Amino acid sequence: MTTQRAELRKSRKSRLTRRRVVGAVSGAFLLTGATVGANVLLSPAGAATTAAAWPTPTGNKPVTKTIEVSGTYDGGLKRFYGSGDLGGDGQEEGQDPIFKLKDGAVLKNVVLGSPAADGVHCSGSCTIQNVWWEDVGEDAATFKGTSSSSVYNVTGGGARKADDKVLQFNGAGKLNISGFQVSDFGKLVRSCGNCSKQYKRTITVNDVDVTAPGKSLVGINTNYGDTATLTKVRIHGDSSKKIKPCVRFTGNNTGAEPKETGSGPDGTYCKYSASDISYQ
Repeated sequence: MTTQRAELRKSRKSRLTRRRVVGAVSGAFLLTGATVGANVLLSPAGAATTAAAWPTPTGNKPVTKTIEVSGTYDGGLKRFYGSGDLGGDGQEEGQDPIFKLKDGAVLKNVVLGSPAADGVHCSGSCTIQNVWWEDVGEDAATFKGTSSSSVYNVTGGGARKADDKVLQFNGAGKLNISGFQVSDFGKLVRSCGNCSKQYKRTITVNDVDVTAPGKSLVGINTNYGDTATLTKVRIHGDSSKKIKPCVRFTGNNTGAEPKETGSGPDGTYCKYSASDISYQ
């Protein structure tokens, strides 16, 4: 496992170096697909989707210290990226985020460039609206509220190039994901399998576009009562159906690797039917 992570960090570092060189020479923005007004996005495999095209960043903003947000923060679709102490690109746990959202905060219209450190942290209920991760660092966003009434909403936006998780659900409450798109990833969302403090977590995934390669959409812990409800999920470029929509685990609070116990709809923990998942 250590060797595999080292190879991933080495690969990511090489990609980052190439991107910085290109950026220094041309100053051009990274683009995928067409401009904001386009209605077609091409996946790495060339499959057309109906998802919104990735936005063109309106500028670049290096971030050397975590930006703490209370109330609403509108980034104006600028590209924010880590610099200085936030300039790492590894997969180590415990990294600081680019944005830290206080309970009830709203973050919108932001492009997270590379390096993105540990993305966005939500200390309690939060809304992440139209936020785009060009190259996910450790995680795109982590949800840490400790109240069972906490609600985290991820609406619109998208993420790509995640070696492992995109959304990490460590806290309590409910996570709603809608109108999102993800490509080239490990897991879209994972209920923490081995956090020292565990909770019952509720996850809904609705109206999302998923482009291979990827491993799974949702991972939950049945022994803590987690549930995942999936509707209107469109998977592109995965004709062999390798991406698992919902995976069940037995979680723990000891830090041990959680045991996978099954996958697929079961009506109790993984709530969806075949008609909720389409392959395009």
